[in-house]
Amino acid sequence: MQLTHYNNRFKKRKFPIFLICDNVTNAPNIGSLFRIADAFGVEKLILCGEVNLGRKVTKTSRSTEKYVPYELHDSTLEVVKDLKNKGIQMMAIEITKTSQAIQTYQFPLSRPIALIVGDENFGVSEDVLELMDETLHIEMFGENSSINVAQAANIALYELTRQLL
Repeated sequence: MQLTHYNNRFKKRKFPIFLICDNVTNAPNIGSLFRIADAFGVEKLILCGEVNLGRKVTKTSRSTEKYVPYELHDSTLEVVKDLKNKGIQMMAIEITKTSQAIQTYQFPLSRPIALIVGDENFGVSEDVLELMDETLHIEMFGENSSINVAQAANIALYELTRQLL
């Protein structure tokens, strides 16, 4: 018999993870990121840029925006600087010349971690990337060199929470 969210055996947990979205503006992606933040026990979802939390977000999120802690900010750069000053590790999910494969990366688990995902077309902005403690990428084996921001967040949060368990 298929289990539902009412009768599954999953233990509810919160992890010391902040998911920061650098100018992610597509409503279905934002809705998906709320669901992902809920599914992986993210402490807080931080949406930066011109974000509209309308009906499309609510539909895709399946109302998780009602109970996932979140904040809206204009500037990703200011959020990153503030959290970094508070001792939170900054890790971007982005393909760069120096990025490491997330599949083999061992997360340092002694302090809270902020995962930064970027704009659907341009990724994480350069000024934000300069402040990262680490930049991680997801190995790609096909013709395309990137995947959807919500899918990338899913993979990154799966790997991080797997290591935290």
